[in-house]
Amino acid sequence: MSAKISFFLYSKRCSFQPAATLASHLTTLLSTKDKDVLEQKKKQGGAMGKKYKQWLTSEEHKEIDQASKQEQRRIITAQIPSGTEPAGPSDATSTFRGGLSSITQGDLSIASKLAPADSLWTTEKDGAVRFRMEQTGPGSQPPITVHQLFQQTLQRYSNKPALAVKRDGQWKTITFLQYYQNCRAAAKGFLKLGLERFNGVAILGFNCPEWFFADIGAIMAGGIPAGIYTTSSPEACQYVAENCTANILVVENHQQLTKILQVQSKLPHLKAIIQYSGDLKEKRPNLYTWEEFIQLGSDVLDSWLDEIIVSQKANQCCTLIYTSGTTGNPKGVMLSHDNVTWTMRTAGNMVDLEEDEVVVSYLPLSHIAAQAYDIWLTMAFGGTTYFAEPDALKGSLITTLQEVRPTVFLGVPRVWEKIQEKLKILDATSSIIKRKTTARARDIGLRVNYNRMNGNNSVPCGYTLAHYLVLKKIQAVVGLDRCHTCSTGAAPISKDTLEYFMSINLPLYELYGMSESSGPHTLSTRNSFSISSCGKKLLGCRIRIDKSDKDGNGEICYWGRNVFMGYLSMKEKTLEALDEEGWLHSGDIGKLDQHGFLYITGRIKELIITSGGENIPPIPIENSVKEEVPIISNAMLIGDQRRFLSMLITLKCNVDPKTGAPQDDLTLEAIQFCQTLGSGATRVSEVISSKDPAIYKAIQEGIERVNETARSNAQRVQKWTILDKDFSILGGEIGPTMKLRRPVVLQIYQDKIDAFYKL
Repeated sequence: MSAKISFFLYSKRCSFQPAATLASHLTTLLSTKDKDVLEQKKKQGGAMGKKYKQWLTSEEHKEIDQASKQEQRRIITAQIPSGTEPAGPSDATSTFRGGLSSITQGDLSIASKLAPADSLWTTEKDGAVRFRMEQTGPGSQPPITVHQLFQQTLQRYSNKPALAVKRDGQWKTITFLQYYQNCRAAAKGFLKLGLERFNGVAILGFNCPEWFFADIGAIMAGGIPAGIYTTSSPEACQYVAENCTANILVVENHQQLTKILQVQSKLPHLKAIIQYSGDLKEKRPNLYTWEEFIQLGSDVLDSWLDEIIVSQKANQCCTLIYTSGTTGNPKGVMLSHDNVTWTMRTAGNMVDLEEDEVVVSYLPLSHIAAQAYDIWLTMAFGGTTYFAEPDALKGSLITTLQEVRPTVFLGVPRVWEKIQEKLKILDATSSIIKRKTTARARDIGLRVNYNRMNGNNSVPCGYTLAHYLVLKKIQAVVGLDRCHTCSTGAAPISKDTLEYFMSINLPLYELYGMSESSGPHTLSTRNSFSISSCGKKLLGCRIRIDKSDKDGNGEICYWGRNVFMGYLSMKEKTLEALDEEGWLHSGDIGKLDQHGFLYITGRIKELIITSGGENIPPIPIENSVKEEVPIISNAMLIGDQRRFLSMLITLKCNVDPKTGAPQDDLTLEAIQFCQTLGSGATRVSEVISSKDPAIYKAIQEGIERVNETARSNAQRVQKWTILDKDFSILGGEIGPTMKLRRPVVLQIYQDKIDAFYKL
């Protein structure tokens, strides 16, 4: 794998070539001297010349790789502090602090394609940064801009479907060339409306082609796109638009438009609003439909746009990702062109993506995970993005998965839990014979995947029959029978859920990272995964466990070309995240095993520090309680600055498919659990009002089993209560990516929490 990564820029799937002339409007970014050198290479008939005629053999790859390394050594001078040696690929716990590169000037040097920069970070929207480049390997690859990445894709996939969206009940596809043309059209429209260089284009709406066109069009036009969560209040929208000095706001429909109109007078930089779905309810100055907006830019000269595109540098900001803002105002994470292009190409090669991948876009595009999978990975590898319906997380996602049958799928833990619940319900309602057959097949599937995880490719007797006659059919029920890479991230996931999907031959590969690391920093792959671990570091990056304790747990710190530029206009916050040597401090607590697998054991901000001074990570305890008692949907540990630990518990209940609001009715799985205990309860209110003895006893016994494994008395849960409704996005307890918002829960249920600690 590493050999393939080391020269991936010359691979068939992700080639580094000058732009082909696909249409008269495509911009070639090579300098005159670059072209002369290329022509000379072609005439010489060597491997470099041959590269542009046909794909290279592995031997030719090696030849070019050696020549490339020699050239890189010539133009890249490492600035490693005296006495410090760069860590080797396997030295995951290295305290490496150097590796910065000073790049010499010259027409063919990397520096000629970068903006001048003296620092690893900046908080200015028009600033530039130095790279954390390595001398060899993936971390040394030449940087490119988003537009250059798009052009490389056009050379191979111009007529291939890039996007697919359901309109009037039918799937409509858009080729890569049409995709590119639409992005250029949007860029021209932005320029016509007065988009200023490095000013924002804020996008507020559900995933669709227009979201992509606006996002990439803004980058092409020299602006900076910034997604806003669709659940945001008018005040939250105002904050993001003001922070990024948005000249343009792109909204989905009248509902989202209304939010902006409420705060429009407080946005001095705003020049226009564009609504991309539905009719305008009223005409207003500088308010346009998408069609009007595109027509507006039709007379903008290509040469003007091309000049802006050519001026963009890989070490300048190309996009903003705003953090959720649970503990204060959101921070605008500035990602450079290189952050995006380098990270996606490296991650895609690590998970062995091919050119016919299919993904489903349903997570909020204002989140880095959705952008990475839906926009950038498919662009880099020629995949196709299918857009789910706006109510995907309310229930329609399964239908989309069944129709599309993705080959790669990212689900946050809550999504995987919901799929697991659906499959369990189907199993529970089948015949006894079918249930026994499924149980036997799942047992085989679990053993096979544990063997694979441990490097043993042997399979038990009956595996082939179990896979094709049973497990494949289970996968097909939820549309994942073609999926070779099922990933999970953004929040912790329970061992029970991981083992369930291993048992149906759909192992979930955990990944870990944050907006500040351009998405992934560690990955699990088909050939390298370990249950409950987040995989191994991205090739070309580094991990340091800072201030580790006797068990090896400490703060996880990142180093690599995926590390962000800084927080927009927030110098103090940037310096809190990046230390003086350039390491990004994640705020997460974890440890590395002897094989380089990373395990997350807590989060510094979420650590519960009892009044007795004991530090307790809540997630392991919460997950253990949920695994012990299957009726529990959410469990949140309480105890910061308190005498003892307590817990808020919610039960599994049905959800309103239209609003996403939790209902009083228990799920079928929860009802069946009640029945096994001898309880006839079918509603949450029934359980609470009667303090159902069987259910309350089962929960108490489950908590006691968890308490038996506690390292100290301080880590034992002493009190708990069942809440009358489950956590939800609508209620505010869960964020857009289904992550628990602890400060919000503490505020909503303050009275119940105080009741735990009354004398």
